[in-house]
Amino acid sequence: MSQRSQGPENASHQGSTEGIEKSEPSAVSIVEVSNEADLASLPELPPGIAIPAPSRVPRRRTRWPDAIDVIFEKDPACRNIFEAIVYPGLWAILYHRVAHALYNAHIPFIPRWISQFARFVTGGIEIHPGAQIGKRFFIDHGAGVLVGETAIIGDNVMLYHQVTLGATGWWRPSPGRRQKRHPTIEDDVTIGVGAAILGPIVIGKGSRIGAMALVLESVPANSVVAAKPAELLVKGGEALEQHQELTQGWNGENWEMDYQI
Repeated sequence: MSQRSQGPENASHQGSTEGIEKSEPSAVSIVEVSNEADLASLPELPPGIAIPAPSRVPRRRTRWPDAIDVIFEKDPACRNIFEAIVYPGLWAILYHRVAHALYNAHIPFIPRWISQFARFVTGGIEIHPGAQIGKRFFIDHGAGVLVGETAIIGDNVMLYHQVTLGATGWWRPSPGRRQKRHPTIEDDVTIGVGAAILGPIVIGKGSRIGAMALVLESVPANSVVAAKPAELLVKGGEALEQHQELTQGWNGENWEMDYQI
């Protein structure tokens, strides 16, 4: 009796399962068709233009102010708030905010004293009190950085160590002491280690300046500037008749790395 009664139930259950399995491919196909329709509705891009897929999931913002939150964003080595507050770049920008406010109030000597004191305690980060610096400014490692008096730095700018934002020198023709002598760095710019950007030029928004680059002319937005790479003189203990240039990611056809830090 029980086996006979289970037969129809099992049959009906199997039938319903087969019905579900048969219905699933049609649902998937509907989704695929709808996705193709959505993609077809997008505007066609011009030749040579591509929209890259995001390389990572956007980071969740921390509860800390911009000066600290940007450290967590741009330095994966920073694990917690206690590590963040000992970054010399953080203290450099905090001291500069105070010095810049006093500078704008035309208070003599004290702003410059604060900047020199900050240079001492941060290991060589010297920011003139007159420099204008936007939000989320970050100096990684923070040693030997120089920012001149008339420099203007936008939002979300990152500098590595030994970067110079300076003038072209006292012996060169100058627009005058009260005129702009230092560069303007627009938003979202990254400047690699040892780079020197000199004179009243403009580095366009979203640009990347590679390590050891010497920039003396303005750079348009979304540009990449790389310095001349090193040359290989001796290989395997034998001197080369013709020096080989270390190509910083150039494989003969395209750049494998878009800039060098």
